[in-house]
Amino acid sequence: MNTDTETGTTATADVRAIEQVVAAVERTQRAKDAEGFLALFHPDALWTTGHGKVLLGFDAIAGFTRAVLPDATWDGDVTYEVAHVQFLRPDVAAVKVRQVYRSAEGDTEGAPLYVMTRRDDGTWQLHACQNTPVLGDDVG
Repeated sequence: MNTDTETGTTATADVRAIEQVVAAVERTQRAKDAEGFLALFHPDALWTTGHGKVLLGFDAIAGFTRAVLPDATWDGDVTYEVAHVQFLRPDVAAVKVRQVYRSAEGDTEGAPLYVMTRRDDGTWQLHACQNTPVLGDDVG
């Protein structure tokens, strides 16, 4: 994983906390745990799905997630890995994630970008997220 900050040093505790949020995204997606997933979001979050649906605000994200995630079907497994963290400010990070769905039909990949913000208590939350599929020869 690559990490950049304005000073060129790694904020180790923050990177670990960010990795824990991404691990929670993976865990809640696998478990189809809508409430656990929603607990990761900032109240003013926005989310764009892999199919381009724009969800503005927690209520829109919650409505969509509660309707779709519990009944989602896939044969296989999904993993989420932090590929890069870039601190835009000490309390704001752009996080590039490698998302891989493994199935009998073959692997597919996503390249989400999570802009995460840190609360005063040190908790990192998903704030502005774009879930982007990787198409064609770029899947690896």
